[in-house]
Amino acid sequence: MNIDAGTMRPTEHGEVYVLNDGGEVDLDLGNYERYLDVTLSRDNNITTGKIYREVIDKERKGEYLGKTVQIVPHVTNAIQDWIERVSKIPVDDTDEEPDVCIVELGGTVGDIESAPFIEAMRQFQFRVGYENFALIHVSLVPDMHGEQKTKPTQTTVHSLRGLGLLPDLIACRLIVPQPLNAATKDKISMFCHVSSEQVFGVHDVSSVYHVPLLLHSQGIVQYLKKRLRLDKLVIPETMITKGKSLEKRWREMTAGQERLFDSVSIALVGKYTDLKDSYMSVIKSLEHSAFRVHRKLIIHWVESSDLEPEIQESNPAKYHDAWRAVVGASGILVPGGFGTRGNEGMILAIKYAREQKIPFLGICFGFQLAVIEWARSVLEVSGATSAEFDSNAEHPIIIFMPEISRTHMGGTMRLGLRPTVFDPDCESWSKVRKLYGGVGKIWERHRHRYEVNPQFVDQLQQSGLSFVGKDEKGERMQVLELKDHPYFVGLQAHPEFCTRPLNPSPAFLGFIAASSGQTVFEEQLQYQLANFKPPHPDHAMVSEEVLRGETEKTRMVNGVPGDIHMEERVIQVVNSDRD
Repeated sequence: MNIDAGTMRPTEHGEVYVLNDGGEVDLDLGNYERYLDVTLSRDNNITTGKIYREVIDKERKGEYLGKTVQIVPHVTNAIQDWIERVSKIPVDDTDEEPDVCIVELGGTVGDIESAPFIEAMRQFQFRVGYENFALIHVSLVPDMHGEQKTKPTQTTVHSLRGLGLLPDLIACRLIVPQPLNAATKDKISMFCHVSSEQVFGVHDVSSVYHVPLLLHSQGIVQYLKKRLRLDKLVIPETMITKGKSLEKRWREMTAGQERLFDSVSIALVGKYTDLKDSYMSVIKSLEHSAFRVHRKLIIHWVESSDLEPEIQESNPAKYHDAWRAVVGASGILVPGGFGTRGNEGMILAIKYAREQKIPFLGICFGFQLAVIEWARSVLEVSGATSAEFDSNAEHPIIIFMPEISRTHMGGTMRLGLRPTVFDPDCESWSKVRKLYGGVGKIWERHRHRYEVNPQFVDQLQQSGLSFVGKDEKGERMQVLELKDHPYFVGLQAHPEFCTRPLNPSPAFLGFIAASSGQTVFEEQLQYQLANFKPPHPDHAMVSEEVLRGETEKTRMVNGVPGDIHMEERVIQVVNSDRD
């Protein structure tokens, strides 16, 4: 029933992924953007809360002309209308209406939660016609001591057909390295009313990036071409060439993974390490960067609170294991987060990286903590902290942004794609600027409520902490970098949200390259200067004023800014570490 993922803590539902327009969505949207190299909007994420809100809004306005408002047809129609509308929105640099729209209907067949959506899809197949609707059903095929069991698939397909949906393809997920047996395919074909060619196996492979090639080898492209009459489309020669180039580069990337001998070890110091999905985009950014520099990625997960002195007393083994991981790593990464738990451990890790000249990357919260660590250690400002930790702090280095709501959590942060302007004085030496192709302005996605206190900026810069990137007005600090360090970079934005397998995030690429050695780092600097291309469509890279206006326009609901009505946005914060 959530309107979006913005108020959910990462350990509840995984990472909160941010889109260009500021939409806070499920982490699956990040997978789609990365795999398909597309740019999506908040409307590409449908939730029950969004649909019910839309239907209730129409009812309150009298748009149903006094009829009894029901799940069928009003909610199901709203779902179909939403899909049809959003499916026509351009999502790539061609700026053309898409030919195919992929719809993920989450949950399990028979769930109360998904029932209106399944009924909507049953109706939708008749609205758009047989040639325009293909259903892929994903089902688990357990492997019981080498025997592949088909009963769960038979049962779920039977339930699905009872609800009026007939699968065109059945994708069988196996959680073992063995492929789907031919006999298993035939059995599923017999009992699920499909041919053997319509049954695909998706077994465990060495890397998730092999999965598209695995499906391609089983004929999924040919089947969908025939089923959806895609062979009737007239595709320009330039697009065909682009597609062939993409396939070639993807095959080279995946083939290269199997022959990697050198490794790069990264200590990820965070507070949500119990659920790795909390840092999904960070992991993907590290993976993409490691592909580029031909290194096998090793991530050491470090719970930040385990680095704090109190743990040395209460659990010395855990304390020493955490510090062993940090000290033994080639690079140290501190990602985003909220609240007070584990912050001192992150600051200690940052201090170690700075003093020992270990490559460091701080993202959002990590950027803010790097500023606090500098203020404490270099400026010797005792009690330097964030207003998030102590609202009455004497030296708040990080403060609450003045335009942000203090009472409402959902959709009220500084969100979405925002420009960063590099300081002209840093052009000759800034490593991070060179990684972005040496341009004067870049765009990254933001998600934060706090910023560096303007009262301390001059003092921080004069002491040697360089804020090489700021907002267009020069008031908000967005990128920091140390000049005399192999790689010490912090970004207020979340560059991980814009990474691509074949076009890794520059900030992460620099971090992984620096962690792999100075020679590798210099090679990537030169490559990025000559070849970097932003992953954003040209029309998205505009001034912050224009971006803010577009975002606010999409967030207006009955004249109230934000994602939902004011009365719907009231929330009681009972835990300062809610995120």
